[in-house]
Amino acid sequence: MKKVAPKQILPFLFLAAIAVIACFIKPIADFADTGKYNSADVAWIIVATALVFLMTPGLAFFYGGMVHRKNVLSTMIKSMVAAGIISILWIVVGYSLCFGEDIGGFIGNPMTHLFYKGVNSGTPWVLAPTIPKTLFSLFQLMFAIITPALVVGAVAERIRFTSFVVFIVLFSVLVYAPLAHWSWHPDGFLAKMGALDFAGGTVVHISAGCAALAGVLVLKRRKVHIDQKEIPPANIPYVLIGTGLLWFGWFGFNAGSAGAASALSVSAFATTNTAAAAAGLSWMFFDVLRGKKPSVMGFCIGAVVGLVAITPAAGFVAIPQSIFVGVFAAIVSNLAVYIKQRSTKLDDTLDVFPCHGIGGMVGMLMTGVFATKAVNAAGNDGLFYGNAAFFLTQVKAMAIAVGYSFGVSYLIFKFINYVLPLRVTSEEEEIGLDATQHNEKYLQGTLLIHNNGKLEEKLADETK
Repeated sequence: MKKVAPKQILPFLFLAAIAVIACFIKPIADFADTGKYNSADVAWIIVATALVFLMTPGLAFFYGGMVHRKNVLSTMIKSMVAAGIISILWIVVGYSLCFGEDIGGFIGNPMTHLFYKGVNSGTPWVLAPTIPKTLFSLFQLMFAIITPALVVGAVAERIRFTSFVVFIVLFSVLVYAPLAHWSWHPDGFLAKMGALDFAGGTVVHISAGCAALAGVLVLKRRKVHIDQKEIPPANIPYVLIGTGLLWFGWFGFNAGSAGAASALSVSAFATTNTAAAAAGLSWMFFDVLRGKKPSVMGFCIGAVVGLVAITPAAGFVAIPQSIFVGVFAAIVSNLAVYIKQRSTKLDDTLDVFPCHGIGGMVGMLMTGVFATKAVNAAGNDGLFYGNAAFFLTQVKAMAIAVGYSFGVSYLIFKFINYVLPLRVTSEEEEIGLDATQHNEKYLQGTLLIHNNGKLEEKLADETK
């Protein structure tokens, strides 16, 4: 049996310890449906929860199709493993940190729901009174899963798998949980300040985008980036499939954030689809305007940017204005990608910061511009309707989220790099992370070739 280093034992020991402790948590009966819950709301949020989960494998396809063929599997598993890690962390302490008893407007008390204590007691979440708290918690879990998974695209093709696993844990506890508490807990200081984030502009996209930028700065550039080599996408149909799954799942992401099967959820559903469509067309047509040909990648990336930008605004802006949000966000992110490529040396592999970071910022600002109480009486009127004070509140909330998520994420990456090697070796980078990190290979377009009477598999492009 191969000798295992002590640090390789730790992940299993941590999981085993959690499993043993969980055995001794006193079980209580699930909530009793005494008529306080609305069955239509329960059914819709169950569906919305499943839709949001679908976004994580969708993201895996989206990112996996864009990287080099030798890094497809390593990129996809980094997205998917977040589902395993965050699901356990959420039960132990994650939900409590986000939505537990408030501590100074900054964080939830980790003891409030430690190991899910009291979550299924029958008392609903204060902002979702018609569904069980267990269901509300599971819906929120899906947001916590996909957020660190978004960072994968920026650090792909050079970060160690084990180091990224550590990042997922630290980021979720130190960045995601505070931002979720600030924005979505009624006692969170951003919520009390009057900032609006319907479904995750700050909590999900700005935090992931700024963490991506921090990771890029710590990890430095790939050799192919330094040598200015063009890396062909491994599988553009994967990108198209991933976009479709993300778009489909985003209906749950945004419309489900209404917390009920209501008129607001219908409005959020419509603004989500409209902004995505407008942004996909905007990105593609803007490329044509600049002398390029309309591309599959362009439309797909644009559509995702539109989904990102409408996320904080989905339940606060009207449907016609969501067209402008999508068109404007796609142009801004497209220009951000162009500037990054031409004027900087940043090696953000799949442009996570320009698309998710910048897209999330645009979404927060557009919420400050186009939000209207005509859509959501619990919201506010924006700058376009004469309320400059609310727009300034959105600007302040955005600046706080950017500064905090970037600063803490940068320290997390630095800490991991001090404790563990954050980056693979140059030799491992050359061979590819599929083989060196996972001992697996992705084969695209395989052909059966006769060689002295034997059939052998070879890559199609290697037989030309």
